[in-house]
This record gives sequence, structure tokens and C-alpha cells, in this order.
Amino acid sequence: MFAMLARSARGSLAAIGFTTAAVVLWATPSQAITIETVTSPGGVEAWLVEDDTVPVVMMNFAFQGAGSSQDPADKPGVANLLSTLLDEGAGEYDSEAFQAVLQDRSVRMSFSADRDSFYGRMKMLADNPQDGIELLRTALDDPHFADEAIGRMSAQIISGIRRDLRDPNQVAARAWSASAYPDHPYGRPSDGTEETVAMIGKPDLEAFKARTFARDNLHVVVVGAIDAETLEPLLDEAFGGLPETADLVTVPNVEPITGEIVTETMDVPQTAIRFGGPGLERDDPDFIPAYVMNYILGGGSFSSRLFDEIREKRGLAYSVYSYIVPLDHSAIFGGGTATRADRADETVRIIREEIAQMAAEGPTEAELEEAKAYLTGAYPLRFDSSASIASQLLSIQLEDLGVDYVDERNDLIEAVTLEDVKRAADRVLGQGEPTFVTVGPSGS
Repeated sequence: MFAMLARSARGSLAAIGFTTAAVVLWATPSQAITIETVTSPGGVEAWLVEDDTVPVVMMNFAFQGAGSSQDPADKPGVANLLSTLLDEGAGEYDSEAFQAVLQDRSVRMSFSADRDSFYGRMKMLADNPQDGIELLRTALDDPHFADEAIGRMSAQIISGIRRDLRDPNQVAARAWSASAYPDHPYGRPSDGTEETVAMIGKPDLEAFKARTFARDNLHVVVVGAIDAETLEPLLDEAFGGLPETADLVTVPNVEPITGEIVTETMDVPQTAIRFGGPGLERDDPDFIPAYVMNYILGGGSFSSRLFDEIREKRGLAYSVYSYIVPLDHSAIFGGGTATRADRADETVRIIREEIAQMAAEGPTEAELEEAKAYLTGAYPLRFDSSASIASQLLSIQLEDLGVDYVDERNDLIEAVTLEDVKRAADRVLGQGEPTFVTVGPSGS
């Protein structure tokens, strides 16, 4: 069922010149979102949601595959550092001048990178989007990567890394990734290390950008007071200077290692706990049932089993959570908490027991109905602003779910049966112990 829906919204539109196609999606009970597929004369495609409520335009975009998994093995942190530098001087503007012209033209621009993709986000005034587009084009096509800016942003990142190394939760998260994905890009820290960040220079940044920023791995969403006719030439102006194809390093598909127990000592009041193992790929027919199952187990915050057993009944932790995340080259079921050092073993034991019980028995019918009611009822809240609409639609593009997914998503949730969830629980939770990492005082 789900594989049939995991189809691309991209197709032959670019081959026949600029084209628009509209799909009306009922994202909320009272308001329809109309998504137009807009393709520029140069073949750049975007999803457009026209909304004249506020005279601004949001543009979110991503280069899929251009995340930290593309960092050189000996220099993790390149993608992250690059994301801090594209607006630190470009074209005719040095760093200070670029920031000043952004402010003068009421343009907000930011960039970020995760393990799989590199992201850009821009907010601009609707009466003159040309100003924002011009600055975006300049940032993408002609960044300076000046030594002063590299040094300044590297210092900020290194300061953040040092801070993270004093945070048991961050240390546990890094240790879990390293343990679950040894000798794989996912096992390396996305922001790099103190040593590797200090080694990154202008040639590294230029080479990364040249390889990974291209039109064939570009996804664009525009939301706001702009129509398709106005947007079409702006897409070419913003992105037309990019190479046609990216030259990405092949990242192997991998499953996280299970059954490991990693303990690190840190002189802190509490012990941080991270756990995780294999999940399901996004186009797996059991992904939606597994998503519902995870809500019941630990994704539902105050209503989850883990929260009830660990916080409500025993007061072991302030919060506890689980998640199911599909990456481009792996899939994870994971979670975490933090507790008193002398009760860390007890907390780990309870997590194991709850995972094992869910794998063996699944949820109750009442739990399933409550989860479905919440997940369908809360979904419209993800579309309550231009920024959130742009973010959600970009995620749908990156996951290749199709332009009609917003309209179909709640039906997929409603269709999940108790048998579906039990099957998904066994597949995700019943095939081996998660890898656990604890970071805390000696003896915890």
C-alpha cells in the first residue's frame, strides 16, 4: 500500500518547458492548501503554495545527499562549516556588507546541514522578491570563504563542540552513533571534531560545494504572496547557475549494530542513556504502522508507555522518548532519557522490558485508537504558518512521498489495524537488542 504512494512528484514537466499543475490538499478541516508544481523555463521545479495573508514569501530548499555523509573521511565537519559561511561574504559584499544588505532589504537567510542533505531557508518581502533572490544567487554562486570568516566561524563551532563534550546527553548521542555505525559516515560527528574543524580551509569548502550543489538534487518549496508566473523566472535566477548534476560520493546502505553496551564515565549528577537499533525505510509498507507503534511506546510524550513506567510510576526521569527515523542510507528506532546515577541500571532494565513486551504483544486496541486519534488530529498543526508549511512540504519532497501525501496521510494512519502494529512491532523491536550507551558517574 505505502510503496504505491511513495512516488515522486517530479516527472516529465521539466522536459516540456515551464509548467504548472495544481493539487488541492485539505491539510486542515477548514482550509485547503493548494500546491502548484511550478517548473521554470530552465527546468528548475518547485512546489508553490500561494498565500496572500501576509505580504512575505518563504523559500525552503535542499540539496539531497549533500549532508555530512559527503564530508571527507578525514575531515568531518565540512558541510556544517559550509552552512555557516555562505552568507559571510559573497559577490561584491564582504561579510559585514552582506549582513547589512540582508537587513536593509528585509531578507532573512540561513543554511544548515544534517547527515543526508544541505538546507537553505529564506524569507523576503512579497513586493520585491527580486532582492532576496539576487542575494541568494550570489551566496550560492560566488561565496568568498575568506580566511577571517573561516577562522571566526570555525572558532564558534569548536566552542560548541567543547561545550557538547561536557554535556552527557551529547556525549551519549555521539557515542551511540559511533558504536552503531563504525567505519560509516553516519558514525562520524556531523559537526566534526576540534581537530578536523581546525583543518578545514577554503579548498575543502569550494570542493564540497562544487560536488554537491546541483540542479538534479535540488528540491524547492515556496510559500507566500507570490504567483507561479512571478516565481518561474526567479527560480532560474536563483538556481540556474548551479551545475546540472551533482558528483556525490557513494554512501553505502547500512543497518545500525545491535546488542552493544557502551559505558562512558563523566563526573555529572545524572546518567544519560541512549539506545537504538534498526528501524524501517520510509517506503516500507510497515513504516506507518511502526510510526503508530512508536507513538504508543515512547513517541507520545505524556501518554506513552515509557513515560508512564519510568516517570509516572517510578519518578526515574523527567522525560523519556523514542523515535523512528528513516535516513537516506539507514533506518533507526531509538530513544533516550537521563536519570539518577544509582538508578541507571533500573531505568535501562525497564526500557528493555517495555521494548520486549511491545515486540511480543503489541499495543491494546484502546492504545491504538487513542494514538490514531491524536496523530490525525494533531497533523493540521504542522501547517499553521507559512514557515511550517514550507518545512513540511520540503520534507515530503525529500522523502519522495508525492504531492498528494498531505491529503492522504491521515487516511494511512486511520487504516492501520492492530494486526499491522503488532507485525511492525515484531519487525522493529523483536529482532535483537538495541545498542545502549550510558554516560555518567563511575559506577552508574
